[in-house]
Amino acid sequence: MVVFEDKGVAEVVIRKSRFIGHLLPVTSVAQADAALSALREAHKTASHNCFAYTIGLDGTPVERFSDDGEPSGTAGRPMLELLRRRDIHNTLVVVTRYFGGTLLGASGLVHAYQDASQAAMEATTALTCVRMRKVRVSCDYATFGKLEYAYAQAEYLVGEKTFTEDVGMDLTVTEEEAERLSKMTADLSSGQARIEMDDVAWFGRRPDGSVVRL
Repeated sequence: MVVFEDKGVAEVVIRKSRFIGHLLPVTSVAQADAALSALREAHKTASHNCFAYTIGLDGTPVERFSDDGEPSGTAGRPMLELLRRRDIHNTLVVVTRYFGGTLLGASGLVHAYQDASQAAMEATTALTCVRMRKVRVSCDYATFGKLEYAYAQAEYLVGEKTFTEDVGMDLTVTEEEAERLSKMTADLSSGQARIEMDDVAWFGRRPDGSVVRL
């Protein structure tokens, strides 16, 4: 599954018609509706504000779309199909059209709306959805270097470190890695390190490998 971290905006011009693609991360229908209303207000002189969205990471997502006056099946549904093909979730795509005076035909409209949607996607950062746990490891200073080296070798994501009476390390690992991490930590510390694990949750992995909780 894929989500997006930030808003994306891009414009394509086809036969003098302007198609402005807007991509917005959303997590609820209410949020999507509010964002859609704001864009319609900002582009109230446009010929059309067509949209599609899909919301939900677990189970069957909520999906909606609209051609907003364009011929049926030429705008909203092709935009939704693009989201489905790329397995995109929690995303609203709106394409605003300012008519340039030349009719594009059904096929031309489908391509135009999908192209504008794709351009908006390429204007922001896509995140790969992964089920992960936040893990807090506490150990003494003598064990810290050994664990830090082992975590780096295993390519675990180590975040914040704190140095007080003991050393604390925050890690983010997948469900599968959590058990291996726990065993590795216990073995290397002779059972002395303390491990606290949060519940499994959805995280988004950036292209550089870093993650953000969704």
